[in-house]
Amino acid sequence: MPEGDSVFRLRQRLAAASAGHTIASGELRSGSAAGTPLAGARIVGYDTHGKHLLTRFDTGHTLHTHLRMQGTWTVTRPGRRIPFREDHRVRVRMRLDDGSTLWGIDLPVVELVATADEGGLLAYLGPDPLRDDWDAAEAVRRLASRPERPLVAALLDQRNLAGLGNLWVNETAFLSGVHPFAPIGSVVLTALVESAARMLRISATVPGMYQVTTGSTRKGESHWVVGRAGRPCLRCGTRILVRDEVANDPERRRTWWCPRCQPEV
Repeated sequence: MPEGDSVFRLRQRLAAASAGHTIASGELRSGSAAGTPLAGARIVGYDTHGKHLLTRFDTGHTLHTHLRMQGTWTVTRPGRRIPFREDHRVRVRMRLDDGSTLWGIDLPVVELVATADEGGLLAYLGPDPLRDDWDAAEAVRRLASRPERPLVAALLDQRNLAGLGNLWVNETAFLSGVHPFAPIGSVVLTALVESAARMLRISATVPGMYQVTTGSTRKGESHWVVGRAGRPCLRCGTRILVRDEVANDPERRRTWWCPRCQPEV
């Protein structure tokens, strides 16, 4: 699943291609507003909160989309389009006044809401380190409200801190020297939250550092533990362990850790 930094970069790419442009033709093809024409609306800007993308129009409406595991956005140049065989997967189409087209493909969440109602739509989400209203203290407070939860489950819960996915949760645990299944209440939360927020910001904004946690962009060395099951820890050489995901259980995602750098207390 794309994480908060992925959606933040997507927002920048879409804004560069379309902000300020008027939609010449287009429509929604999914969700409760399926069939709604978009022609005539001007795209005034984009925003993100965690893994959610908001496209704002001058009509007073906002398009709320979420990629989840399979969704993508593609921009084609004037005179170009996506392959016809992909048409059945298009959920949003917006051809702009400059001839370029935005295609929302296989998006599982497509909602058209009043811009004034955005706050209520995403009110359940926790603070997002990539937003101007980031509140580290509030994230700490929410994480501390259920001290018995395993660290990985608490950090993956978007109601506590929005934007973290499996990659950042596992890498944050490693860099904090904490076992991934330690109770969140046993961890120094201020330092944990600061570490996660710092990595997410670097990945979202620093050229060449997208989802690199080790500082090395060499193949096989960009992550400390994620995807490295059975391989030696880049810090101590101990074999990295992994626990498999349990289907339909959001608290049992695939988890990697180094048993020496992250000892179980």
